[in-house]
Amino acid sequence: MDWTTQISGAHNRIAAHVVETPTVSVQSFGLAFPVELKLEHLQHAGSFKARGAFNTLLSNPVPEAGLVAASGGNHGAAVAFAARALGHNAKIYVPEIAGQTKIDLIRSTGADLEVVPGAYANALEAAQDWELQTGAMQIHAYDAPATVAGQGTLFAEWEEQGLDADTVLIAVGGGGLIGGALGWFENRRKVVAVEPATSCALKAALMAGKPTNVDVSGIAANALGARRIGDICFDLAHNARTPSVIVPDAAIEAAQHALWRDHRLLVEPAGATALAALMCGAYLPARGEKVAVLLCGGNIDPEPLSDPATQLDVSFT
Repeated sequence: MDWTTQISGAHNRIAAHVVETPTVSVQSFGLAFPVELKLEHLQHAGSFKARGAFNTLLSNPVPEAGLVAASGGNHGAAVAFAARALGHNAKIYVPEIAGQTKIDLIRSTGADLEVVPGAYANALEAAQDWELQTGAMQIHAYDAPATVAGQGTLFAEWEEQGLDADTVLIAVGGGGLIGGALGWFENRRKVVAVEPATSCALKAALMAGKPTNVDVSGIAANALGARRIGDICFDLAHNARTPSVIVPDAAIEAAQHALWRDHRLLVEPAGATALAALMCGAYLPARGEKVAVLLCGGNIDPEPLSDPATQLDVSFT
């Protein structure tokens, strides 16, 4: 796969439909070096997932039966948002662990939402059954070329904005995001995978030499809780010898609080996972190594400002 060409094409294709999210360089979090942050949690529907969703819909004919997607929450919200923006029907399956914030966000788009017992794998099975029954187009959350290319546009955009880092730390769930990074950067920058200790499908696959099933749990499981890493991501990470580190839930929570305390950046646990690797020492940069961190999602649960008596209208316009 010529990922540079695929991602460049996706970048042009979706530019009018996504937010060019800002970047900022800070020196805080108790670290002795500056960190460049990209604030992708400010993307449509609260995460990077909108990029892959728009690229898929704009590069493929959509059948009359519409779209179907399985999601831990963010992918479903992104597909539902993109479908509404482009005039398509969407059926979204999420597991119970998605959390009320993401469930409400999907419902606000008008998509047909079904909450299923279990984890992401159970939602995926239900979505695959719907695809077979109806002929709807399945939009995979991470293991599809159009999805990976769409997520890769984030890194093309970041370089256009003047990314000045030797190393980029990225949280990993199913692997679509880091797959896009590896496809775009090739060997020009070091990419470090960061996973929760209780949801580490990429780490397990790299150790086993092939994708393998893992148990998932923890505070970031509704975004990073893929039971099995995607084949596209595994191949790219294996070939690149991508370093992989794991962080405990306590470190993720500490990073989440530090982002709010120091910079008033409110992100979900998955959005703080990459920073956690620096704060807890799971990844130690070399002297003079310039590092960047992606804040990938902001759909925190429960919503910190929610109040049933004063609930704002969150419907999309």
